[in-house]
Amino acid sequence: MKRIFLFVLTNFAVMAVLMVTTRLLGVDRYLTANGLNMTALAGFSLVMGFGGAIISLLMSKTMAKASTGAQVITQPRNADEAWIVQTVQKFADKAGIGMPEVAIYDGAPNAFATGAFKNSALVAVSTGLLQSMTREEVEAVIGHEVAHVANGDMVTMTLIQGVMNTFVVFLSRVIGYAVDSFLRRGSDSNSGPGIGYMVTTIVLDILLGFVAAIIVAWFSRQREFRADAGAANFMGRKQPMINALARLGGLTPGELPKTMQAMGIAGGLGKLFSTHPPMEDRIAALQKL
Repeated sequence: MKRIFLFVLTNFAVMAVLMVTTRLLGVDRYLTANGLNMTALAGFSLVMGFGGAIISLLMSKTMAKASTGAQVITQPRNADEAWIVQTVQKFADKAGIGMPEVAIYDGAPNAFATGAFKNSALVAVSTGLLQSMTREEVEAVIGHEVAHVANGDMVTMTLIQGVMNTFVVFLSRVIGYAVDSFLRRGSDSNSGPGIGYMVTTIVLDILLGFVAAIIVAWFSRQREFRADAGAANFMGRKQPMINALARLGGLTPGELPKTMQAMGIAGGLGKLFSTHPPMEDRIAALQKL
């Protein structure tokens, strides 16, 4: 809750700075005169920016189970499932968090953690991961996912996404109103925003959305290094995590739904938009510990 409070407080502070800046520069008066209520827009941007992100976070466990077909292990059916549950429990105890739900799903090598609260999260591993790695390497991967939960990464990424969404909504509409007002200067029409506003807003929503995605992906890559270090700390040595990353680097990572990619062990292509750093960089960072 402290993390959420601080992020929301920061977002309110930044929005307040933007409001004051537009007022000092006279932009506020110009846009208000042309029909834009800056205070209402700021409130609308906050609701739109955080609303979807928070709802997505609250539904993350349900969505993850449905999209991957993950089956929660309520009663281990074999020795492997019992070992997975025991390993998650061991790391959760070390991290000082509540026991996450543990699930397994069919698919290529991958794993993920999700959930709105660190004391009621979900950790899932694929059958492909279990079949292609040694137990020590799988243990390191599980430690990595539990570290994500302990670090509050799911909440952090959601709040960062919410802040970015808020900026996109606010700035695209402010600029849209400015462009529309410029195009319709001298006109007596007071029928509300025109085509200039609509086109500019749509274009900027897309362009600023790309910029926001790059920023969110950068934050995501930083937390991967922390989770790798967390796994090494749980196990008392870094070599198992290094071995797991090296093996994953030579495997075809399992495809996860887009909403889950940032929580998986392996990310997509494209350096700026990748939620995960290259395996070589992650191994190098571990070796320096």
